[in-house]
Amino acid sequence: MKLSTRCRYGTRLMLDMAQHYNEGPIQLGDIAKRQDLSLKYLEQIIIPLKRAHYIDSVRGPKGGHFLAKDPKEITVGEIVALLDGASLVDCVTDETVCLRADFCPTRLLWKEISEAVFAKLQTVTLADLVERAKNMSSKDTNQRP
Repeated sequence: MKLSTRCRYGTRLMLDMAQHYNEGPIQLGDIAKRQDLSLKYLEQIIIPLKRAHYIDSVRGPKGGHFLAKDPKEITVGEIVALLDGASLVDCVTDETVCLRADFCPTRLLWKEISEAVFAKLQTVTLADLVERAKNMSSKDTNQRP
């Protein structure tokens, strides 16, 4: 399985916003710098996240973007499904893309794998990733001489 760049960067965008949750609106330029990502690319990725009501925005000199929900309420599975779709291959969710869909044994395998992957992704919230990031940075700090 290979996640798209859009999906990986979108998850990083959402994680960064979760790490700064309740700090007020965040400018995309700041996220781009912290995550070492293209601002232009983030401007494109944020559009479906806003449409799906995961992100809200405020205009003006102190404006920016912020999570519309608590990080505990947003799963990685939701982000991946929104940005990459909810299956590994198109024929799992849309039988019309393949003439063999009705009698293809590999389609059933792809469906089982997709369900397993997304079941796991649905158990991980942005809050969980924030906690993992904190644990990783504290381990890094503790291991330095």
